Amino acid sequence: MNKQEKVNYWIKSAENDWIVAGHLFEKGDYPYALFFGHLTVEKLLKAIFVSKFDEPPPFTHRLTYLAEIAGVEISNEQLELLEIITDFNLEARYPDEKFSFYKKCTREFTETNLKKIEEIKEWLLQLLQ
Repeated sequence: MNKQEKVNYWIKSAENDWIVAGHLFEKGDYPYALFFGHLTVEKLLKAIFVSKFDEPPPFTHRLTYLAEIAGVEISNEQLELLEIITDFNLEARYPDEKFSFYKKCTREFTETNLKKIEEIKEWLLQLLQ
């Protein structure tokens, strides 16, 4: 695979995950909708990394770290949002014994955060053009 094919792989995979996030939201599976939102952003950051360095991206789910090593300039607000989105990955995959994250994931909470994820997604896609 050449570099552009690798970048396209990550973009396509992110698009697929975004579709799944929408399906999960429609079905009321809010924690996993946010988890797949995280995957979408993660894969777009990995696409940016590959586009710049033509190397496999690191095995990490930390969005702020991926943005940093990919050389993405981000505002403090975006940095904060990437931290929050990273937490969705961890909290959905490793719930505490009270399932507090699952209880926090109401329809409104999830919809609000998916809109924020979509804004980040669109911004990252613009960086890839």
